[in-house]
Amino acid sequence: MKNTRQTIWTLIALLMTLKVYAKQPVKKDKVTNAPVFSAFTYEGTDEVYSNTPLNGNEFYNPILQGCYPDPAIAKKGEDYFMVCSSFAMFPGVPIFHSKDLVNWTDLGGVLNRESQLDVSDCGISAGIYAPGITYNKYNDTFYMITTGFTGGLGNFIVKTKDPLKKNWSDPIKLKFDGIDPSIFFDDDGKAYVVHNDAPDQGKELYVGHRVIKIWEYDIENDQIIEGTDKIIVDGGVDLAKKPIWIEAPHMYKKDGKYYLMCAEGGTGGWHSEVIFKADNPKGPYIPAPSNPILTQRYFNKIRDNKVDWAGHADIIEGPDRKHYGVFLAIRPNEKQRVNTGRETFILPVDWSGEWPVFENGLVPLEPKLPLPEGVENKTGVNGFFPNGNFTYEEDFSGENLDYRWIGLRGPREKFIEKVANGIRIKPFDTNIKEVKPTSTLFYRQMHSSFSYSATMSYKPTSENDLAGIVCLQNENSNYVFGVTKKGKDYYLLLQRNFKNRFQKELSSEIISSTKIDILKPIDLQVSAEGDNYNFSYSINGNDFINVGGVVSGDILSTDVAGGFTGCLLGLYATSANDAIVD
Repeated sequence: MKNTRQTIWTLIALLMTLKVYAKQPVKKDKVTNAPVFSAFTYEGTDEVYSNTPLNGNEFYNPILQGCYPDPAIAKKGEDYFMVCSSFAMFPGVPIFHSKDLVNWTDLGGVLNRESQLDVSDCGISAGIYAPGITYNKYNDTFYMITTGFTGGLGNFIVKTKDPLKKNWSDPIKLKFDGIDPSIFFDDDGKAYVVHNDAPDQGKELYVGHRVIKIWEYDIENDQIIEGTDKIIVDGGVDLAKKPIWIEAPHMYKKDGKYYLMCAEGGTGGWHSEVIFKADNPKGPYIPAPSNPILTQRYFNKIRDNKVDWAGHADIIEGPDRKHYGVFLAIRPNEKQRVNTGRETFILPVDWSGEWPVFENGLVPLEPKLPLPEGVENKTGVNGFFPNGNFTYEEDFSGENLDYRWIGLRGPREKFIEKVANGIRIKPFDTNIKEVKPTSTLFYRQMHSSFSYSATMSYKPTSENDLAGIVCLQNENSNYVFGVTKKGKDYYLLLQRNFKNRFQKELSSEIISSTKIDILKPIDLQVSAEGDNYNFSYSINGNDFINVGGVVSGDILSTDVAGGFTGCLLGLYATSANDAIVD
């Protein structure tokens, strides 16, 4: 009886407590100098896709739109894993999974921990270059090998038994110089590393003269075997023609022969893919008489649906027992600007004869391909990465933030916080123009014609505060479109920041500004039609007002700004604003 009374009184006390809490007002999230973003929308509207609709047995090429360059690919059973360069983006080395080479799932980044990657003090086009990924069936392990131009990394590997679990090891530094390494595991269990390097000292013949070097690799100790290095390609296919930048090597074995495939010609308009063959992993390697086996360099520079700069490839056997090659290329806009950066494409590879050849890789590339036999196109649905024209909407209410959102020089988790009505960005005391981690949540530009908009609730407290959206090619080439304060008033401004390689000082210009009311959330939008960019705002959610007129996207292009990345579109906050309204 006593126990029963105690239980009753405990329940009464609990109900009274709940009643007291129920009477208390719900605390509303205060908007301070940390903006809250919600109702984000990205919409791609490229004419090439609206003019070339897919038939039921087709899919679009590129398979990864936007800045996803330098693809490499590996497989285990029915699972394919593909990685790309990330430079100073975080997490490092984006990785995708597929069962059929058409429908890809974004797994985030291989280097997703700060213990693996420190890019906090490097320019956007430094950081992580040209990863390779290889599966070793003898120890059931995946190896990702790459070059880190940051944090003293140099060449290194990370390993995992299962890329789907996202538990790659911390970096293991490798004792060799050069760039673009990849690992090859032979049928006898031996392993080799091949990479781009400088010629032996005193033997450089011209600017761009490089070599491909091979090392034996100790699998037990995860290190190259000192003294086993050998140059297996000097200069390229024909040294007499002074080929430049032989790089990005990958080794394969077929019908008892060893094949070495490399990029040649630099990453611009003369980019190509070439192939060599040998009876032994260490050569001698003989170039194919049909080289190059992939390039777009021979065609009219002004052409419809232009694809260019094709190269830096890797080959894999597909689920239909045919071969396929992934590679980078660009889709310039009408002014030949490269705002979407280097993207990942795919083509079938005919390897029925002695040498592999990319099917239709020596004619102008088309925007769509026939599906491999038995494959259904599911891109953009059921969690598969989209391509073609698509709309992506985000209210930031989900449990996990989509992997397409990335940080620059540090993890996004350092500055984002989920709140009831969106996502809050806690401002760093860092300006977008500094080579430091920025409090900016980035999304890659994936189309020449697009719109990108977000609703922002924000109340800056001083001139040092600014929040809004940015279009960034690098720290020296970007547009800032944000809200700040001057005196008791609030202003929306558009700032252009640019410095080319010939300038000593960065030029910052406020193109336009307007006084605004911030009592309600504001919608910010950037839209582009090729090289023409427009920045607009709305205070009622419907009627958008342009600020600054039409501005050129030239400074957002790789060929103008330099470097290796494409344009990144960001949700930005800073407490180190230097854009002061007159």
